[in-house]
Amino acid sequence: MEQTVWIIILVIAAANYLFRVTPLLLLSRFRIPPSWIRWLGYVPVAVLAALVAPEIFLKGDILVITPENKNLIAAIPAFGVAVKTRSLLFTLLAGVASMALLNSLP
Repeated sequence: MEQTVWIIILVIAAANYLFRVTPLLLLSRFRIPPSWIRWLGYVPVAVLAALVAPEIFLKGDILVITPENKNLIAAIPAFGVAVKTRSLLFTLLAGVASMALLNSLP
């Protein structure tokens, strides 16, 4: 049993490494146009927004933009800190503190 688990872990690690290294090896041989590089710079922001937005704006499958939506209220100061500081650490701290404050209120 234990040997099977280690084999599965090693196979998954090798597959993960292969999927990450292959594009680097293939793209290192080509010159990527600056417009593509600029466009690819927006991908992480778009992915993060796609992951975070449903948690902030939706309750189940329903759009909730009301003062009762604690996630939305806590996101407002976090967004302000993000714009002002451009620091992930301070943004996370502001969001966690806002959510803790909102959860402590009756």
